[in-house]
Order: sequence, then structure tokens, then C-alpha cells
Amino acid sequence: MNVNKVLLVGRLVENPEVRTTPSGQSVCTLRMATNRTWTDKQGSRQTDAEYHSIVLWGKMADIASRYLQKGSIAYIEGRIQTRSWQDQSGVKKYRTEIIAENLQLGPKGEGGSHGPSSQQKEERHESSGEDIPIIEEDEEIDIKDIPF
Repeated sequence: MNVNKVLLVGRLVENPEVRTTPSGQSVCTLRMATNRTWTDKQGSRQTDAEYHSIVLWGKMADIASRYLQKGSIAYIEGRIQTRSWQDQSGVKKYRTEIIAENLQLGPKGEGGSHGPSSQQKEERHESSGEDIPIIEEDEEIDIKDIPF
């Protein structure tokens, strides 16, 4: 059995870039940072950041480019893919990316500090006519709501 599954919750380190392929399909690339925190042998708290390149296609690309910006929190599910190409000097280059299969937007920023203001998001939401999923920070999970 083989599994290629990635689950990330992190913050965007730059604004998403959206392009359109010659066939008209949207593709969005973004960079996300995830942090790992641990206590070392001396009892000091340590933090380490890992950076990820993420590619979103189609409707997810449109949503990401519209509602995410540098500092936004997002949940990404996807798979790891490494692609290769030759640069202009003939050197073979490699890039490992996460191809997103699911996207969930993080909590709304307080005072607009983590993305567009609430008013801007509401205006965009009304104009798009779509339901945009939001994770609320203060939402508690009741163990009885878990289906297993």
C-alpha cells in the first residue's frame, strides 16, 4: 500500500500568484510556513519553520487568489509532487511542491491584520455568490460530534 498525503496548517509568507494556462484553467502558487515547537534538553523552548510551495488548480486557485494574502492562515490537503526541467544552461533543476486537493480558509483576521478586512471579505463574498469556508479560532469541538 502506498500513500502520498500531506496535511498542512500554516501562514502564507507572500501573496498568492494566479495565472491562467493557455487552455484557460486557473493555477495559483503560494508559499506557506509551518512551525514546529519543542522543548530542548535544557528546558528551553525552540521553534523551527519549514517552508512549502503549494499549487492550486481551477476553482481552488480562484478562491485562494481572492481570499488569501500574506499572513493568512490556511489548511491545505494534497499530495507531494517533484518535477524537473532543464534551465537555459542545460542544468537539470528539481522542485518539490504540494499539489492541493482541498483548501480551507483560516480565521478572519482581527482588525484586518491577517488578510483583507471583514468588510472587504463580505463585499467579495457578496459579489461572488459563493459560500467561503472559515475556521473560527474560538470554536470548540465536542467529542460527541466526532463520527467515529
